[in-house]
Amino acid sequence: MKTSLFLWMYTLIAIAILAGCNSAEPHDESSEESARQPNILFIMSDDHAYQAISAYDDRLIHTPHIDRIASEGMLFERAFVTNSICAPSRAVILTGKHSHLNGLRDNGDRFDGAQQTISKLFQQNGYHTAIFGKWHLKTDPTGFDTWKVLPGQGHYYNPEFRTSQGKEVDSGYVTDLITDFSLEWIDQVKNDNKPFFLVYQHKAPHREWLPKEEDYKAFTKKTFPEPATLFDDYSGRSKAAQEAEMRISDHMGLTNDNKIKPSVAESHGFTDFLPWYSNAYHNNLDRMSDEERQAWDAVYDPINEEFDAQNLKGDELTSWKYQRYMQDYLGSIAAVDNNVGRVLDYLEENDLADNTVVIYTSDQGFYLGEHGWFDKRFMYEESFRTPLMIRWPGVVEAGSRNSDLVQNLDFAQTMLDMAGIPMPEDMQGKSMVPLLKNKNPIWRKALYYHYYEYPGIHAVKRHIGARTDQYKLIHFYDDIDEWELFDLESDPDELSNVYDTPEYSDVQDEMHEILMELAQHYKDSVGMEQAKWRE
Repeated sequence: MKTSLFLWMYTLIAIAILAGCNSAEPHDESSEESARQPNILFIMSDDHAYQAISAYDDRLIHTPHIDRIASEGMLFERAFVTNSICAPSRAVILTGKHSHLNGLRDNGDRFDGAQQTISKLFQQNGYHTAIFGKWHLKTDPTGFDTWKVLPGQGHYYNPEFRTSQGKEVDSGYVTDLITDFSLEWIDQVKNDNKPFFLVYQHKAPHREWLPKEEDYKAFTKKTFPEPATLFDDYSGRSKAAQEAEMRISDHMGLTNDNKIKPSVAESHGFTDFLPWYSNAYHNNLDRMSDEERQAWDAVYDPINEEFDAQNLKGDELTSWKYQRYMQDYLGSIAAVDNNVGRVLDYLEENDLADNTVVIYTSDQGFYLGEHGWFDKRFMYEESFRTPLMIRWPGVVEAGSRNSDLVQNLDFAQTMLDMAGIPMPEDMQGKSMVPLLKNKNPIWRKALYYHYYEYPGIHAVKRHIGARTDQYKLIHFYDDIDEWELFDLESDPDELSNVYDTPEYSDVQDEMHEILMELAQHYKDSVGMEQAKWRE
């Protein structure tokens, strides 16, 4: 590289200090826009792919209420995560630090609630704080005045919740209940002379995708376009892509995922890829009331009968499983969209909208049949990229779009900056406030990624990587040692690994330097070791 990335980074820091664009000091309280600290509503769904939001792509579903946040605020076209898996992503958002520093590398780890979090910082700076819905960090939430969270993954129907007082089971559909709790809490605190910080997090559309009655009745009648790479054979790419266990064809469960009765699946010679699939099928449906189950069976029994009669095999079976996947996955999103609409309407009706920042995102992206997959984990675009839209009335231009490389690592500092709360120096992200204000700051040129959960479900190898505007370098390590390099401009689907090809030798060297310097910058000792390459 002609210019060291470190030199570039330090230059940015100096410019930022001079321009005051990422100051650790609170906003000037005398300015009109910061006279009142805004309420902050952070909405996060679980496994919500950007492809399944019509503000990004309207081929699969129409999401008018979520789209409203984008049309009244800013949509980020290139938002990414640092580690594409549920619990680590949540820990990064809470701490503003990469997984190796916040201590939560994979879903097996427990979150250390004693460490610094944005909830504590908001609480210490005069905010009401609460979280409702998905938590997934094993320990109890800290820094929240009020919390009511799902244990583990939680359930769609009649779910159990954990609170500071113990456990309870609530009757109803999980997406509606999480919204009910959130609105009830806002109603309690809205008239206090204090702003609020509300973390409103949905279980949906996490596996196993059980939609609400009105939505499964509608979506099971729909047919969806297949992605161009549904039958990807992974030729020319690493063993990591070839050996991952998340193919719709082989690893998606006919029972728990596609809602085929275990007895029907077995009668056609199908066995569960994992032994818990059939148990999950029964556990999910057994939570329903008699009335709920009757309504479900009225729709899904005919689907079972049709499947039983068709005797599908090979690619035809994969295509059928894809349609069943999309019907339930997208049906689960419909309830999220409707409930987001409930919350936005409530803010308007109660004169809260003008002083409330609304953020919508997901804990990571998700595969909707691309490369033949479901799930996430990889640094390939569909799971690495996440939806992000922010509405900040009076500050963010309605209908604006941003194409800078932002990351969930930036969320903590952005929210603190919005509130005029000093941003701790040990946080590793950057406030996006200058981007939201269209001040055109000098922004980062590369993103860093590190995935750890291997061995584990879906068998995605450990890997690190760097992404720039045009290129992506990935190193799969642990039980393999393989590199991939993609030119995202000429190969947006990431089908052709150009690592070690002569025409990309200069790009390859530059990307290696960027990867090493990012690992060093973020103080990732394992990453620094794995970023080494042969000269």
